[in-house]
Amino acid sequence: MSKSLGLLRIDSLHYYVRDLARSRELFVDKLDFAEVGTSTPQLEEEGRQRSVAFRAGDATFVFIEPLGKGGRAWRFLNKHPEGVGTVVFEVEDAEAAFAVLEERGATPITGVRTFVDDGGTLKTFSITTPFGDTTFRFVERRGYLSLFPGFATFASPRGGGNRHGFGAIDHITSNFPTMKPALLWMEHVLGLEEYWGVSFHTADVAPGATSGTGLKSTVMWDRESGIKFANNEPSRPFFRSSQINVFSEENRGPGVQHVALQAADIVQAVRSLRDRGVPFMPTPGTYYDALPDRILAMGLERLDESLDELRELEVLVDGDGRGRYMLQIFLKEGADQHADPEAGPFFLEVIQRKGDQGFGAGNFRALFESIEREQRAAGRV
Repeated sequence: MSKSLGLLRIDSLHYYVRDLARSRELFVDKLDFAEVGTSTPQLEEEGRQRSVAFRAGDATFVFIEPLGKGGRAWRFLNKHPEGVGTVVFEVEDAEAAFAVLEERGATPITGVRTFVDDGGTLKTFSITTPFGDTTFRFVERRGYLSLFPGFATFASPRGGGNRHGFGAIDHITSNFPTMKPALLWMEHVLGLEEYWGVSFHTADVAPGATSGTGLKSTVMWDRESGIKFANNEPSRPFFRSSQINVFSEENRGPGVQHVALQAADIVQAVRSLRDRGVPFMPTPGTYYDALPDRILAMGLERLDESLDELRELEVLVDGDGRGRYMLQIFLKEGADQHADPEAGPFFLEVIQRKGDQGFGAGNFRALFESIEREQRAAGRV
């Protein structure tokens, strides 16, 4: 498409929760994010919800808790477990982005609104999406001091110091019962392009299995900003027991399954996260038994990391076949972390890229088996 939205970056994610204290414990006490701002009493009264923003590196999460009935957070949580309700993008020019989106058939929730503070202006608008009840918001910042209108930004961040070395959000992954409508919307409305894809099923490597899981995955991206969306749908056989379908059922519709945080040194990060009690999805020992042969097949002469250390920390490795690789690991889903189904099936990924810009196709089987074990242990399958 000739016209660009002028996307710059993922500004923040707005996450709707029932318990802000629980979120603060995870993000500040364990993940070492800093608390950088909170909603003002006026905003809380108007929106019937309380907000707190946490930041580490270039990643900002705004957690929002209902205050009584009627607000956006209450409406979201009345339909879904806790999860991402809004993805916020920074754009070069909000008016231009709005015009392009409207021309392409986007459905605006609001027109462009302008807010002013002592530092400058913020222009913003929102649209609906095929991501269930997750909306997209676009912001243009021109010296605006606060995070958002009605938000009080702290002069000095409180809490964590990002000791785990998180950077920006690497990508956002969403699950759909059927993803083609969403892919077409991303292409024709957002102007994104297909970047990467894979189709996988555990039955492919286990003929005769009576259970298993599979998916089709397509990554869409904005070439100018590098923003990437990974999108999954379940595949047969065993469609209903696929962890993608289980997510859709537990989330009560499509939505954001996980967000990947970049790490400067994933080995150091995971070690310190485990020391602080952060729970990760387990990886079977057989994965590491086969890893030396996989490393050779990836065209890698060696890894910078010790295989024994990767096994100990349960970090996954994948390569692009051209001598480049990536390392990744997945935290447990919110529902499993808190032993509360309403905490939702969302989880975080930690990723370090060493040249490989793919999405760990070689790790899908290990990840899927891990998620399925967790789901079975919790009696969810």
